[in-house]
Amino acid sequence: MVVDDHPMWREAVARDLGERGHHVVATAGDAAAAGRIARAVRPDVVVLDLNLGTASGVDVTRDVVGALPGTRVLVLSASAEQSDVLEAVKAGASGYLVKSASLDELDDAVRRTAAGDAVFSAGLAGLLLGEFRRLQSGPDDGVPKLTEREVEVLRLVSRGLSARQIAERLVLSHRTVENHVQNTLRKLHLHNRVELTRYAIEHGLTDT
Repeated sequence: MVVDDHPMWREAVARDLGERGHHVVATAGDAAAAGRIARAVRPDVVVLDLNLGTASGVDVTRDVVGALPGTRVLVLSASAEQSDVLEAVKAGASGYLVKSASLDELDDAVRRTAAGDAVFSAGLAGLLLGEFRRLQSGPDDGVPKLTEREVEVLRLVSRGLSARQIAERLVLSHRTVENHVQNTLRKLHLHNRVELTRYAIEHGLTDT
C-alpha cells in the first residue's frame, strides 16, 4: 500500500512498484484514508510519506502498527532530518528511505521490509545510533550480557544489513549469523530484526 498526499508521486510509486512485481493493493492520500483502507486490505507493507498535509505520517505509523501487527511500515520521505527519522522509528516504522533513493533501492527496501528486515537509507541508522549515544548519560546496567560477536552482529543488523550481507562482512556462514541473531533475540526477549534495531538504537549500541 502506498500513502502520499501528492497524487502524481503516489501514483508513480505505485506504478513503479507494480512494474517490479509488487502487488499494490491500495493507495491513500491522507491519514484518515490511510488508516481506514489499511484496516480493510491489511497490506504486508505500507510505503508511507511523513508529510500528509494536516496530519503526520508518524501518527499513521503508530495507528497502523498498533492495529495491524502483521503490517510493516516503510517511510519514504523527502526529509532526512534526524528528528523525523527518530520519531518514525519510535512510532514503529520498520525502515526509512529518503525520496532521493533509486527505484532499485526502493524495490529492495520493500522486499526486505516485508521479510522482516530493518531498512534505512545510507547514513540514517548511524545518525540515530549516534544521537542515542549522545543522549545517554551512562551504560545501561540492565542490558543482558551479549557476547562480543552477538553485539557485532546486532550493530550490523541495526544498520539494515541482511543476514547474507553480515555473513559476507564477518566472513561467517549464513547459518552462523542466523544463530547469533536468534540467540540475541532470545536473550533480549525480542521477536524480530526490527525490534533488534530499535533495541540497538535505544541502548546506544554503536561502534566507537
